[in-house]
Amino acid sequence: MLSNTTLKNTLDGIKAIAGIDLFLFDIDGTVLCQTARPDDRIGTWARDFAMSEADSQSLSGTWLIKIKDRSAPVYVLAANGEGDTVETFLKLAAFQIQNMVSSDKDRFDKDNFLKNVILDNLLQIDIFERSRKFHVENELRRLVYIINVEDDSDSIVMDAIRPVYGEGSGGYIFKVDEQHIVYIRNLIEGEDDIVFNSVAGSILELIRKECGQEACISYGNPAAELKDLSRSYKEAGLAMDVGRIFYNDLKIMAYSKLGIGRLIYQLPITLCRMFINEVFGKNDPNDLDEETIQTIDQFFEDSLNISEASRNLFIHRNTLVYRLDKLEKTLGLNIRNFDDAMTLKLALMVDTYMDYIEKNHVR
Repeated sequence: MLSNTTLKNTLDGIKAIAGIDLFLFDIDGTVLCQTARPDDRIGTWARDFAMSEADSQSLSGTWLIKIKDRSAPVYVLAANGEGDTVETFLKLAAFQIQNMVSSDKDRFDKDNFLKNVILDNLLQIDIFERSRKFHVENELRRLVYIINVEDDSDSIVMDAIRPVYGEGSGGYIFKVDEQHIVYIRNLIEGEDDIVFNSVAGSILELIRKECGQEACISYGNPAAELKDLSRSYKEAGLAMDVGRIFYNDLKIMAYSKLGIGRLIYQLPITLCRMFINEVFGKNDPNDLDEETIQTIDQFFEDSLNISEASRNLFIHRNTLVYRLDKLEKTLGLNIRNFDDAMTLKLALMVDTYMDYIEKNHVR
């Protein structure tokens, strides 16, 4: 159904032209949006009118008209005032909203088709036939983005991004669940990861400015035709999950840039436990204090360079050497050595992954 924001903007625009107040009700008589406070009686009138056979009606100086979807009433539009002018503008407003309902229905049907495509719910022959019905080109390079909204404002976000990135701009936007919005973007020849990432950044900036919300976004690899969209969607979903676990400081996650995190994410949990036991033995990686973790992270970030790491940690070089020696005595790993550094890096990432699995009760 149309969002209340869209409906309210329509009523406000018509009032600005016609100078009459409009009230939109659902068929139960609940007001959805209005340009002024309606008389308390109008809700009851709207409910009773929705159940009647009439398409329009006038009661005590209030005009009522039905807005239908496939012959069934979905809204009741009301306006106060007498005379042909009020009735004419009310009918024009109803006609406008009726067209919006029909257009939204067509878009919903197309969105539902694409949703089933990405969820791999259709056979290839069904994809081909329905793509012709909905005038969706089959062999066109496309990319699937997943947008994760951090609270329940996904409807507000949809209203903000659809006019900019929706079908009129060469893309399709729809919800797959309560928190995730899918954006299927038609690609232009020659576009690459730099462009994909730039588009993702622009979407996040739009959400931040227009909605005042924080979000994160992931994307898969390009799909050459419709049937490949399910692969791109799965890749985008995996990128979102891996990003949450290993790179939670990032707002944009690309499947092609996940690195070791993608490999660890696909390891069996039993194998992960064996590896942790081999590296840490009786030590619990969660017992490492904050100072040690900070030292390890900075040492890795500075490519095992003691001078650079000590400078960035604001400590003397000998202090860093002491910390590394202490770590070697505890774990038996000298992370000044590349092989031991790689072992510890992997072990910490595997431990992070296991913590995520246990806290979220997955697998």
